[in-house]
Parts: sequence; structure tokens; C-alpha cells
Amino acid sequence: MNKLFYFLLILSITLASCGGAKKRSTVSRKTAKTSKTKRATPKNKKITSIINYAKTFEGTRYKYGGTTKKGMDCSGLVYTSFKKEEVVLPRTSKAMSVQGKKISLKNVTVGDLLFFRTNKNKNAINHVGLVVKTGNRVEFIHASTSKGVTISSLDERYWNNCFAGVRRIL
Repeated sequence: MNKLFYFLLILSITLASCGGAKKRSTVSRKTAKTSKTKRATPKNKKITSIINYAKTFEGTRYKYGGTTKKGMDCSGLVYTSFKKEEVVLPRTSKAMSVQGKKISLKNVTVGDLLFFRTNKNKNAINHVGLVVKTGNRVEFIHASTSKGVTISSLDERYWNNCFAGVRRIL
């Protein structure tokens, strides 16, 4: 019984940290679809480099506070990827959520940051993902507690329900 209690306690803490469940108002799928706007300039090369570096961590297991291939959390992935291109961001998703420029979902483009509220007990940003694809659907790379570093879609019901906003850093 003690082992079951500790297992459930650890599981609940892990889910609440960066990727747990929360029901939020649903973002319309119509607004989640975007135009194929591309940014050309040296910024685009930097964004491409950031995304390509983030993708090298795909499959890395989730680790709270992690910033290496041994383990990565959501904000660690974004922080590390931007840092490689000498763009310094805060270390937590909540602090990142006030950086750059707030934009609407209909204007989202590759390289933007998506923010989520996944803790049903708190109304605070606690998850971040990096947009890697736009067009018919928005896809983002992030570190989830269940799958590690992976690419997900904003069309997925869970992420759509937790969605909180978009910020443009570059």
C-alpha cells in the first residue's frame, strides 16, 4: 500500500510539473489554421537553426529541470535551443511567456512559442513549445512528461484545451 501511495504521489507531481491535464476553453480549429506566411531574412536562418537544434533532442526522455540529451524539460528545450543562437531567454515557461511580442494564433509562424496551462489546480503558464510547422495545422516541438521531446499538433484535443497564447521572440 505504501508503494502504491508513493507511486501515485510521484505521478501526480510529475503530471502537474510540465504536461499534466487541464480543461480550458477550446481554441477554434478554424483559428488554429494559419496562412503559409514565411519570413525571409537572416532571422529566418537563425530560426531554422534553432528548430533544427531542438529537433536533435527528439526522443530525449523528460527530466524536470533538464537541459541535455540525458533529460530535458519543456522550457529547457526552448532555452537551450535559443541559447545556441545567442538568444537568451528566461529558464522557465512562465517567465518566457512575457518575452517578445504577443501575437494572435492566426498569425503564428515557425519559430514562435506556444504557451499552455496544464495544471488544473493553477491558472498559470507551465508549459511551452516551439512552432516547427504552420499551414493546415500548427505543430510544435516540446518535452512532455509522458513522451519526452516530441512533436505535437495544436489540433490535438489535449493541447488545444490547454492553449494559453503565442509569443514571437525573433
